Amino acid sequence: MANFKTLAIYFKFTREQRTGIFLLFAIIVILQLVYFYADFNLPEKTSLEKEQWMSLQTKIDSLKLVKYNEKPKVYLFNPNFITDYKGYKLGMSTQEIDRLLAFREGNKFVNSAEEFQQVTKISDSLLKIISPLFKFPDWIQKENNFKTEKKEFSKKADFKKEKIVILDINEATQEDLVKIYGIGDALSLRILKQKEILGCFVSMEQMNDIWGLSPEVVAELNSHFKVIVPSSFKKIAINDATLKELSQFSYFRYALAKQIVIYRSMNGNFKNIEDLSKIKGFPVEKAKIISLYLEF
Repeated sequence: MANFKTLAIYFKFTREQRTGIFLLFAIIVILQLVYFYADFNLPEKTSLEKEQWMSLQTKIDSLKLVKYNEKPKVYLFNPNFITDYKGYKLGMSTQEIDRLLAFREGNKFVNSAEEFQQVTKISDSLLKIISPLFKFPDWIQKENNFKTEKKEFSKKADFKKEKIVILDINEATQEDLVKIYGIGDALSLRILKQKEILGCFVSMEQMNDIWGLSPEVVAELNSHFKVIVPSSFKKIAINDATLKELSQFSYFRYALAKQIVIYRSMNGNFKNIEDLSKIKGFPVEKAKIISLYLEF
């Protein structure tokens, strides 16, 4: 009881003290209310320069988004001119690329995706991926369209076919050649030019060597023309011809003509085409046609 009285002394306040305590309590409550409900964040000051920068940054972000979503532009190409690097980028093996390059060395061209696969032996899956990128010359596309139209016409039309007149390819004129479907002015002039260079054609197989003639067009030529070697045609005397005469022959190059002359001087006369084909660099695949131009 004595201890309680001792503590009570500390809780006795005068009127002024009680008033001061009440005011202090009131101030504390007011400050708490102000703390919870008042917004002490300072207003952000934006400058004109900052607004312009933010506007520019927004445009940059939108352009980046457009570029990210933009599909890369695809360029079409002629598969006849695929290089080693281009073939590698397309996913072709070295063997497939080498087959195409070897085919092109014979001055031959592929005229369709199917023919490209036949030459290179690429898989169906790879052909499906890269064939939409192929772009062949316009005349090939026109020729394919012409063949399609011709097939459709032949299905609809039922008429008696006219008898085909076989002409001598060495006597054919440009008017005769343009009657063959797939041959226009350019190809007909190319055929006549080749005949002029050679002196005459000795075999219809030579149509395969003329650039731009597809297998279908060659087949049409074979059904309308044949080869008759003119009696005035003079063969090349392989054992007497000079280096200049041999180098002017369309199937020989200067280097090969020089080798022929050297071989002839060291080993004697050639007896047949087999002897000639032993020379390095001789186009063996053309031996049959070349022999028809030579006299042993």
